Amino acid sequence: MEIKVSQENLLLFVALASETRIRMIEMLSKENLNIREMAQRLNMSSAMITKHVQQLEEAGILITEHIAGKRGMQKQCMLRLNQASLIFKTDAAGESAEPDQDAYDVNIPVGQYSAYLVKPTCGLASETKLIGMRDDPRYFAEPEHVKAQHIWFSSGFVEYRIPNYVSGKSSISGLRISLEIGSEAPGYDEDWASDITFTVNDVPVCVWTSPGDFGKNRGKLTPSWWEPGNTQHGLLKTLSVTPSGTYMDGVHLSDVSIQDIPILPSEEIRFRILSPEDARNAGGVSLFGRHFGNYEQDIQVKVSY
Repeated sequence: MEIKVSQENLLLFVALASETRIRMIEMLSKENLNIREMAQRLNMSSAMITKHVQQLEEAGILITEHIAGKRGMQKQCMLRLNQASLIFKTDAAGESAEPDQDAYDVNIPVGQYSAYLVKPTCGLASETKLIGMRDDPRYFAEPEHVKAQHIWFSSGFVEYRIPNYVSGKSSISGLRISLEIGSEAPGYDEDWASDITFTVNDVPVCVWTSPGDFGKNRGKLTPSWWEPGNTQHGLLKTLSVTPSGTYMDGVHLSDVSIQDIPILPSEEIRFRILSPEDARNAGGVSLFGRHFGNYEQDIQVKVSY
């Protein structure tokens, strides 16, 4: 996740300006804990820990849920953020810092893919139900696929069309794509690595390795009908294709630049998410929409020109 150093994110920076809250984050990075457990480890009152938890929750750093315990319902805490990149000056990380740069935004629901080729394990789920049957690729052609909020497949690809509104003598100078994504293991496996390739107009721009298929903790937005023991959420990642190369969350992954991609004026841009069967870590793909997982968003695209 990218976080701009600005006043709009002040709550997050204030939340991190505390030794106690940093220690709480360190503990939660290893395991989920309830209020009482953290209070005991930090030798503090539960009331004080509750205040710290509220501040971290308001900042979007952690989430809480009530679970049954030995002494009734307990408030369990878990990290919402897995990682974040601070953006001080955006041109080096994928977005132009020029104030007069033109750009437009597009939101693409994960179910609105334009092409696919997938193999089991695979499936689709909307906000309210499974779409078709699990592990049957034929249902990726079901018209209801446009309603999907969660898509998964062990190998293959899905492809999306990004509208190109740039015309005249202007040319596209950058693409920024934000999405919630993870690996795909049978059931789930937090340590299930997957080498995921991203292509733009058939040009492979980078390979990113997802560290796992996350199902231990329920997604904040995952609907209640979705069974435990399945994938629950992914990681929020930001892919940037720029004049200086391709980045993931501000980290340089390849030298493929926006100039290396053939984009014709007014013709759509094809964005593909691919899990090759012959990858070193052939671990599949899981995608999440605004009503599934941890982040209330579709695939968000910013086109700069």
